[in-house]
Amino acid sequence: MGASVVNQLRLSATLAEAGALRHTPAGLPALDMRLEHESSIQEDGQMRQVKAQLRAIALGTVAERLARQPIGSSWCFSGFLASPRQGKHVVLHVQDFQQNPIHGGF
Repeated sequence: MGASVVNQLRLSATLAEAGALRHTPAGLPALDMRLEHESSIQEDGQMRQVKAQLRAIALGTVAERLARQPIGSSWCFSGFLASPRQGKHVVLHVQDFQQNPIHGGF
């Protein structure tokens, strides 16, 4: 793997579900979530409606901050994608989140 490999994602999404704040075996706060995204984007000259649900996890102080946010609130999430050890789907590992300046935008 070279230095040009990038795994970084920014996504405007709504906090649709959040589990109870838990702690990893190493003692880090962890929060499992489900995010929902909805937007319109141009693809091959046509407007396309995009709807997606994504599993996400946050650790440490980011998890503690997210655990205090209301379900249904909209944020701009940033992080990286990974597959759980036994999983078949990718999970967004949230490293930061900020308020959306405009709903659906960055």
